[in-house]
Amino acid sequence: MTRDLSHSVAHSAPASRGGALDALRFAAALLIVLYHYGAQAPVTLASLHPVFDRGYLATDFFLILSGFVLGRAYGGQVLSGRIGLVGFMKKRLTRIWPAQLIVLAALAAAVVVAEVLGVQPGNPGHFTLGALLMQALMVQAWGLPGGIGWNQPSWSLSALVVCYAAFPVAWRWVSRMTSPSALLALGLATVMAGDLVCMALFHHSIYDLDYSLGVVRAAPLFLLGVCIARVVETGAPPIRTAWMLSWLSFAMLIMLQIAGRLDLASIVAIAMIVLSFGRMPVVRPSRLIALGARLSFSLFVTHALTGLVWFGALGVLTSRVTLAPWLHWGLWALSLPLSLAAAGLFHRFIDEPVQVWLNRRRVVRPAIDAPSAA
Repeated sequence: MTRDLSHSVAHSAPASRGGALDALRFAAALLIVLYHYGAQAPVTLASLHPVFDRGYLATDFFLILSGFVLGRAYGGQVLSGRIGLVGFMKKRLTRIWPAQLIVLAALAAAVVVAEVLGVQPGNPGHFTLGALLMQALMVQAWGLPGGIGWNQPSWSLSALVVCYAAFPVAWRWVSRMTSPSALLALGLATVMAGDLVCMALFHHSIYDLDYSLGVVRAAPLFLLGVCIARVVETGAPPIRTAWMLSWLSFAMLIMLQIAGRLDLASIVAIAMIVLSFGRMPVVRPSRLIALGARLSFSLFVTHALTGLVWFGALGVLTSRVTLAPWLHWGLWALSLPLSLAAAGLFHRFIDEPVQVWLNRRRVVRPAIDAPSAA
């Protein structure tokens, strides 16, 4: 870049709500639900087409987006000293921990009620007291065995807790870099190096690690998002280039899924999507899209509970009554709008009031208006 850094930063548009990244965030949350519910279909979706077995890429998108959003929202406060590690961690933990505890309590109640009614969960070994405690403490992705089950998708939240703790140091580090190409190379090289380390130590790709090793998977992707945030802060790429890049990266991601499982290339495409849409300003914010973004966290954190209840009831029904294939598929498909409805109720009557109450108990400092990271 030939422009000086101060000029670039001055022309870097801040992220705002109701734009393309919010829409993608909501779409990714829906894909994660479909990925997890696909195994409960009358015929597993993965057996219909391998693309249905790649929902983990939506989680990777969330991990990259988390690093990007925190860089845009808190990077300036970290560098100026307006927020320290303790204050930053308090903000992040109060955002995700209460919802996790509430959902775990509801899951425990559902399992107890099911046992009283004589209905056993599909995987009884996943509902142990030890796993429940680990998930309540949000340490199930820190390399400890026995934490699988219950609200299983929350492994990524557990991994992000560690990423949050490392964010202030990571941001100060990448903020010293001014070359967009070097920043992108650093982020992608970290992901590739992480994959090589995982193959050497665990004999699995970074994308196939056990949930207990979630931190190992999340950290490189989170850092990639942080590097992308720094690229956008420098004012790169130009808006017109970002617009073209958004279409090219989308097309690339779709073609890669048709071609087969090409994880690294898919991560590159996802990173370019975050970069391009993160660079473009939101000209006409959509309240509907902003609402979808706010609901995405509730959808992510509650869909395991909704699925446990709905598919448990459906399993009891199919054990007693032979359903026509069309009816069985229809009842399975109903799980998707039900998960959305449950997420909406959770957001409106539980998560939002809890957050309002918690925010009243501490001093809130203004931050860049950016989509909160799941």
